[in-house]
Amino acid sequence: MGDRWVKICGLTDPAEALKVAQAGASALGFICVPSSPRHVTPAQLAALVEPLQASPWRQVERVGVFVDADLHTLAHYGVGDRLTTLQLHGQETPADCQRVHQRYPHLGLIKAFRIRSRGDLAAIAAYEPVVDRLLLDAYHPQLLGGTGQTLDWVTLQQFQPQRPWILAGGLTPDNVTVALSQLNPDGIDLSSGVEIAPGRKDLGRVNHLFEVLRSPQAAPPEDASLTA
Repeated sequence: MGDRWVKICGLTDPAEALKVAQAGASALGFICVPSSPRHVTPAQLAALVEPLQASPWRQVERVGVFVDADLHTLAHYGVGDRLTTLQLHGQETPADCQRVHQRYPHLGLIKAFRIRSRGDLAAIAAYEPVVDRLLLDAYHPQLLGGTGQTLDWVTLQQFQPQRPWILAGGLTPDNVTVALSQLNPDGIDLSSGVEIAPGRKDLGRVNHLFEVLRSPQAAPPEDASLTA
């Protein structure tokens, strides 16, 4: 696995979150979107992150995923005290991202993009000055994430942004090595690919994922890093 950043997203159970952190996750993601089947309320978010704020889990990133949320909503979730990173997964503009970064300068900022075609990649450059990392997810007409659908990895082979980037979209322990043989993302993000049901993780598959990632075939290039 080397230094490749690995996020397991869509956690809803505090005990599972700790076990996923123990398995080796670099980051845990919490979906703060009411329409999502993996949605957590502000109270649930607090219960999830409290044990993660103590040693030895303090180094694990706590990522809150929001869709077109205003600053009032972010404050309602207490993101400034509970999270290390915000992931914006909607139609946020570069100005929206800049506004969030200015309000929470101590938090990392990830902007997610749902990719249908090579043309969608062209819009990403406008965000690079105002975010720390980029996340590429599969497009679905109704769902914003956790779809189980993969991207066209060939389309991404020429993608060389100025910011670190994260590959998401339908990754599983069974296909992640194939994806990483074609692409060199700085990080990967899994949700439905390691689930029993939305929001509940299959810890056997989570552990298998990290076994796969530790294999030489999944080793990242020497300069792969998600340091912002």
